[in-house]
Amino acid sequence: MSKTSKTSKPKSKRNSGKRAAVSAEAKQAIAPVRDLESRVEAYRELCRAYLKYPCVMRPSALTGFERRLHVRDTIVEDHAVRIDEKAEGAKEKFEALAASLYSFFRGTSLLFHRDMLGEDERMPTVLALGDVHPENFGIMPNADNVPIFGVNDFDDVLYAPFTWDLKRGATGFLIASEEIGGHGKKLRKKITRKFLEGYREGIGFYARHDKEASQQMRADNSPKVVRRMFKKAAKSRKAWLWGRYLNETGRGFPANEELTPISSRIKEFQGYVNEVAKQNGISPEGRAGELRVKDVCLRHGQGTASLGLARYYCLIEGPSKDATDDLIVEFKRARRSALEGLVPENDFFAGGEGDRIAHGQSVHLSNGDVFYGNVEIDGMSFMSRERAPFRDDIDLDDLSKKSWKRYAHACGLALAQAHARSDDAGELDYRIEPRILEAMEPDELFIDDILCFARAAVKRIKSDHQCYRRDLALGAFDMSQKRYR
Repeated sequence: MSKTSKTSKPKSKRNSGKRAAVSAEAKQAIAPVRDLESRVEAYRELCRAYLKYPCVMRPSALTGFERRLHVRDTIVEDHAVRIDEKAEGAKEKFEALAASLYSFFRGTSLLFHRDMLGEDERMPTVLALGDVHPENFGIMPNADNVPIFGVNDFDDVLYAPFTWDLKRGATGFLIASEEIGGHGKKLRKKITRKFLEGYREGIGFYARHDKEASQQMRADNSPKVVRRMFKKAAKSRKAWLWGRYLNETGRGFPANEELTPISSRIKEFQGYVNEVAKQNGISPEGRAGELRVKDVCLRHGQGTASLGLARYYCLIEGPSKDATDDLIVEFKRARRSALEGLVPENDFFAGGEGDRIAHGQSVHLSNGDVFYGNVEIDGMSFMSRERAPFRDDIDLDDLSKKSWKRYAHACGLALAQAHARSDDAGELDYRIEPRILEAMEPDELFIDDILCFARAAVKRIKSDHQCYRRDLALGAFDMSQKRYR
C-alpha cells in the first residue's frame, strides 16, 4: 500500500573481515521464523506478479502433498510466536481447529486469504472487515452504552475489494449452515444467498438515502431474529459483574480458570486507560466515573483466532463506587491483518496493528464503543475495547430454518452499512455505494459467481482440514519452522 513503510531486509550473516569464534552449538545455529514479515513481503511480491502476469500460479492451485505442505507451513507461520513462547492457549487453539470444520475456517483466516491473493483488482475498494462469518456479527455497546447490532471483530480490517468480505462471508455461511445447522445443500444455498441479497439491499438503501453515517440497528428497529438477540443479551450490569467478574469484596477480580488477578500492575494499566481516554476524548465523569483502575487480570481461553494471545481486563470504578456500575476495559494483543500483502495495492492506509483495529471500529460502526484504542504493552501493540453485560454473539444452534435465512439477511445489511461508511469515516474521498452497485451488475451473475467461489472454497477447506488433523496428530505444530546451516 502506498503509505505503508517498506520492510528492511535482514542483514547478511557473512563477515567481510575477521571470522568470529563460534562454539560447536553455534555452528549448528537455527533461526526460528518468529515473524510473518518475511513471508508477508514474499506474498506481496507474488500478488504484484499475479496482477502483472496472467499465468502466475497462486496457492489455491496447489494439490496433493504440495498443498498439504502449504497448509502446514502457513499455520505454523501464523502461530510461530505462540508456538515458540509456548503461549497459554496455543495448544487449545490447535485442538479447537481440529475439532470442527467451522472452527478450522474461523481460525485460519491467513490460509483462506492467501488463496485469494490479488483477486478482484478491478472491484471497488472499501475498508473490509477481513474476517466475515456468521459469528462476527453481534450485540455490543455504542458510545451511549446502548446495545446495537453490527460487525464486531475488527482484527483483520484493511482496505480491499468489497468482494473479499462477501466471499469469506458466503463461505462461512455455507460451512456453518451445514455443520451447525445440519441443513441440506439447497437450504445452505438459500441461506448464503440471503446474506448476499441483504448486502445488495443495504448498499442500495444507502445509495438512495445516504444514512449510513448515523443509522444503527437497535432493539427497536432491528429484524425480528436480531431483536431476539437483544432480549437474550439483556442483563443488569450488577448481576453481570457480581456473577462473573468481582471477588467477594467487590474491589477486584476473582482468581479462577478464566481470570488471574495481577493487581501489582494497577498503576501501569492506569496509564494505559488514561492513554485511551486521551485518544478518544473520554472525560473522567459520567458512567466512566473518575476512570480509576480498581484491578487488573489476565483473561484466559477466549476467542478462536486469538487463543494464545495475551489479553488483559481492567476493572474501572463506576460513578456510584458501590461495585454495581463498574466498567471493564479489555486490552487484547493486536495482530497483523491476514489480508496484508495479499490484496491488490491501493491508495488507502488503515494504520498499523492496534491503531488499524481502532480505525476499523470507528469506520464500521456509527457512534460505536468509545474505548476502542491502541496502546503499547511490553513493547507490543494492543487494542482496547469495553466489555459489556449485553455484548453477545448469535447462538447458531438456536436458529430455525427460517431464522437462518433471516439472520443471514440481517448480517448482509450490517456488512453493507460497514462498507458504506468507508467514504464517511474512512479514507475514501468519493461515494462508494453507486460504484458497488454498478460492480454487482448483473445481480444474478454476481451472486452466482460468489456462490460458485464459496462452494469451491468449502471443498478446498474440507481437504485442508483433513491434512491439518493428520499433521496435528503427527506433531507438526509442536515447534515452529527453523532454518539450519
